[in-house]
Amino acid sequence: MKFIPAGVVPLLLMIHCRLVVGKALPVNTPSPMCENMHVCKPNVAEQTRKLVVLLNATAQDLFSIYLDCQGNPFSSHLDELCNANGTNFPDFHVNRTSHKKEIMVALYKVFAFLNASLGNITRDQEELNPTAKELLERLHNTTKTTRGLISNLTCLLCTNYKVSQVDVTYGKSSKGMNVFKKKQQGCQVLRRYVQVVSQAAQVLLPHLSQA
Repeated sequence: MKFIPAGVVPLLLMIHCRLVVGKALPVNTPSPMCENMHVCKPNVAEQTRKLVVLLNATAQDLFSIYLDCQGNPFSSHLDELCNANGTNFPDFHVNRTSHKKEIMVALYKVFAFLNASLGNITRDQEELNPTAKELLERLHNTTKTTRGLISNLTCLLCTNYKVSQVDVTYGKSSKGMNVFKKKQQGCQVLRRYVQVVSQAAQVLLPHLSQA
C-alpha cells in the first residue's frame, strides 16, 4: 500500500510519493530527487551538522512531553509499551570511520522516515490532544527542522556524492488505528528517534567539517 505523509512539502512529495512501504529502491539511478538541484550553498555542510545537533538537543524533551500527554499506561509501562523495536525505524549502522557518502545516505534514510512519521504523529495528536500546545508546537518545530535537514542532505547527496536515489522505507500509517495503537506507535517512533539522533550527532562532526 502506498503511503503519502500528510503535509509534506512539494519537493518531498515529488521525491517520495512513489515509494512503497518496505520496498527497496536502487541507489545511483535516475530519479526526480535531483531534478532542479543547483550548487549547494557554501555552508550547507555546517548547517546540516547544526540541524542535527539541534534535533538531538530537543529530542528527549519532545519524547518526555509526548509521554506525559498520553497518560497511563504509557507513562507507567514505558519499556513494555514503547519498545522501539516495534517500528520500522531505519538503523544507523555507520560510524566515524564510515565513508562520508555512506553517512549522508544513512542520514537521509533516517530523516525521511522521521518526516513521514511526524506527519502521522502530529495529525493524531491534533485529534487526541488538541489543547496540548507545547507538544504540538514541538512536533511542528521538529518537522520544520527535519524538512530543512532533508533539503540539505538532498543537495549534498546529489551535488557532492552523485547519489540520485536512496532506498527509503516508511512506517505504518496510523489511519484506521484505534486510540491506543496511535499513541503506542508515536511512543515507539519517538523513543527510537531519541536513540538514533544521538548516534547521528556523535558521528557527524568529523565528516561534515570536510564535506
